[in-house]
Amino acid sequence: MSKKEQVIFLSNESGEGLGKFTFPDGDTYEGEFKDWDMNGQGTYTWSDGRKYVGEFKDGERTGQGTFYYTDGSVYVGGFKDGEINGQGTWTSTDGEKYSGEFKDGRENGQGTLTLPTGVGYVGEYRDGERTGQGTFYYTDGSVYVGEFKDGIPSGQGTYTWSDGRKYVGEFKDGERNGQGTFYYTDGSVYVGGFKDGEINGQGTWTSTDGEKYSGEFKDGRENGQGTLTLPTGGGYVGEYRDGERTGQGTFYYTDGSVYVGKFKDGKEHGQGTNIWSNGNKYVGEWKDGKEWNGTIYDKYGNKLGKIVNGK
Repeated sequence: MSKKEQVIFLSNESGEGLGKFTFPDGDTYEGEFKDWDMNGQGTYTWSDGRKYVGEFKDGERTGQGTFYYTDGSVYVGGFKDGEINGQGTWTSTDGEKYSGEFKDGRENGQGTLTLPTGVGYVGEYRDGERTGQGTFYYTDGSVYVGEFKDGIPSGQGTYTWSDGRKYVGEFKDGERNGQGTFYYTDGSVYVGGFKDGEINGQGTWTSTDGEKYSGEFKDGRENGQGTLTLPTGGGYVGEYRDGERTGQGTFYYTDGSVYVGKFKDGKEHGQGTNIWSNGNKYVGEWKDGKEWNGTIYDKYGNKLGKIVNGK
C-alpha cells in the first residue's frame, strides 16, 4: 500500500491539509501535511506512549513543540531536524527543571537547573554536563562560583559556606586542589597549597592578632619545617608533626632568651640548650618543657651548677 493510500485526510486528498498517518510499528501522526509529508502543526504519538505536539518541517520535528516522555517528564521548546535544539525547558515529575539552551538533544550553552531539594545551578553546559563558568547553590546554603568540568567544580572558583567561611582558588575533581586562599570565620587566613580538599604543601596561616605560621602542612595541620611568628615578638623555627612543635627547632622567647634543641608535642623534650638574655645558659636534657639532667653555665662558660632529675 502506498503512503498516499495510508493517509486518511480530513479535508482533501491532494497531499496537503489535515490528515492522519499510522506507521507499521504503531506510531501515529495527526496534523498538517504538505507534499504527502508532515509539515506544519501536528501530533506524533509513539507506540510506547511518547508524544510530540508542535511544528514539523519536511517530515521532521522542527520549530516549537512539546515532547511528553514515558516517565512523565515534559520538554517545551525548540526542535531542529527531529532533535531538541535551541531554547527550551525540561521538567521532571519530581520537580527538577532545566531551562536554557539545547543542542542535538542535550543541554548546551547557558542554562538554569532547579532541583526539588532546593539545589540549583546557573551557568554553562556542554554535551549535557555543567562545563564552563557557573554558579551552584547547595542545600545547606553554600555557594560555588567558578569553573566546572563534566558536572563538577574544576579550575578557578570560589566556595562560600553558609557560616561565612570562604575558599578562593583552584579546584580539581570537585575538591580544593592546587593553590588557594581560605578565609576562616574568626578572621584568620590561610594562603597556600591544597590537596583533596585539605590544606597540604607550603602555605602561610595568619591570625587576626598577628600570629603567623609559614611552612609545610599535611592534611590540614602543620607538618615538616615551619616558622611561627608571635605578635608578642617571640617565635619558633623548626620541625612540626601533627600540628605540634616536634623534632629539632629554635624557640625565641619574648624576654630575649633562646632555646635550641629537641621538642615533643610543643614542649622542650630531649637534648637542648637554653640561653638566657643575660648570657647564662643551660645545656642538657629536657623533659616535658623542664630542665631535667644538665649543667648551668654563666656567659663566660663557668659552671654554675647542675640539675638532676629536674632538681
